[in-house]
Amino acid sequence: MKAKTIHNKLVLGRSEWCELHDLKIPAIRAKIDTGAKTSAIHAENIKPLKRNGQEYVAFDVYPLQANDKIVISCCKPIIDERYIMSSNGHKERRWVIETRLSLGGEQWPIELTLSNRDPLKFRLLLGREALSQRALVDPGIAYHQLKLSPLAAKKLYRKQR
Repeated sequence: MKAKTIHNKLVLGRSEWCELHDLKIPAIRAKIDTGAKTSAIHAENIKPLKRNGQEYVAFDVYPLQANDKIVISCCKPIIDERYIMSSNGHKERRWVIETRLSLGGEQWPIELTLSNRDPLKFRLLLGREALSQRALVDPGIAYHQLKLSPLAAKKLYRKQR
């Protein structure tokens, strides 16, 4: 699929379907939030651990909202620990990992903080650091790059089993 671009930058809507290949997540809806500096993914059962002297974090992702049957267990090296201020002013300490984002036919590495986003509508928030120099956002549209139905998203998870 050819990406929709202007001046070699992806044109994104206020929300987009993404893939996080390194985490084995073929489809996750993202809120595009240029007001947020850092990106975040919904994670549960977050547990730091050590392997061969390196710090890792294990966690579970329920990538599809209102679906508790599809769970992806992940383990990634910890690249940082940060205090993140939420939109309601609450500070939270979060682990930071790096993964590859696939969006609009392109891939690039991004940093993600791990947070419980269960009450929120989107399991993934893409902040401006992940999009800087790569994307233009049109808040008047949604799913500009790819629109998936909930059924089509579920089928992508069945294919990878």
